[in-house]
Amino acid sequence: MNLSRLDLNLVVALRALLEERNVTHAGERVGVSQPAMSAALSRLRRHFGDELLTRVGNAYTLTPLGAALRDRSATACDLLDRVFSSQAEFDPATASREFTLLGSDYGAAVLGAPLSRALHEEAPGIRLTFQQAPPAAVESPATVLSTVDGLLMPHGIIEGFPATDLFQDRWVCLVADDHPDVGEELSLADLARLPWAVYQRPYDAPAARQLSMSGITPHVEVSVHTFQLLPYVVEGTRRVAMIQERLARRAAGLAAVRVLECPFAAVPVQEAMWWHPVHTQDAAHIWLRETVTRVGDQLGGPRGGRPPTA
Repeated sequence: MNLSRLDLNLVVALRALLEERNVTHAGERVGVSQPAMSAALSRLRRHFGDELLTRVGNAYTLTPLGAALRDRSATACDLLDRVFSSQAEFDPATASREFTLLGSDYGAAVLGAPLSRALHEEAPGIRLTFQQAPPAAVESPATVLSTVDGLLMPHGIIEGFPATDLFQDRWVCLVADDHPDVGEELSLADLARLPWAVYQRPYDAPAARQLSMSGITPHVEVSVHTFQLLPYVVEGTRRVAMIQERLARRAAGLAAVRVLECPFAAVPVQEAMWWHPVHTQDAAHIWLRETVTRVGDQLGGPRGGRPPTA
């Protein structure tokens, strides 16, 4: 297909039509008349060789192709918006812009506070939004990255996109401070026999793989959707969990848990920010990457010595 012959206004019309499922409402949404939107629908139907919208009674329903194009058209519009909002120059002291970062609660908890302080001091007009990354961030990273400014995620989960390294961390284990079966150290046998609490999203895949390489298949008793819930579902139980040390430091002061060394050589966490190549030359995004990297560098690598105990 020759993009130079494509009317990009049709992409906007397509999204409105597929989301509104009503020609009049779609026209009102994009600011054109009902006849003009009807003409756009006719052109889209000719282009795709498909009705896209079919009338059922007094309403329209999407054809299978229309349903498939609904999310794609939304992604395309978001990507086009980011392309045409790119800037050759950027002054953080006077700029007004919103940046959106996806990630787990771990990335937001560790990086969020120092990054927000840096933005408050250097760019008071900048708004920063952290959102939980959906499963599609792993399944279809190109689609997700095209609609946000960055994805906070450790190495080993996605690849093929530009990234900047932020900070290192390491895995430690959590048990209840009154655990009846665990002393000052954990053994591989303990990990094999004890029930587990785990983070249920793909981000703990490296930890799961490391357990598997040690011949351990965790007996999962509880799964949670944030890392920061792990201490509270371990507290007062016989469960064990693996968690990043930076969160473990906080947990030891908030929940009745002990932080112990992993009884195997767990591969450290290298947290990074990933972005879509469309952002690479955008001056505002360059500033964001440099700021995020600087804040991450200030956090440093994993703390030396043994983890704290509660």
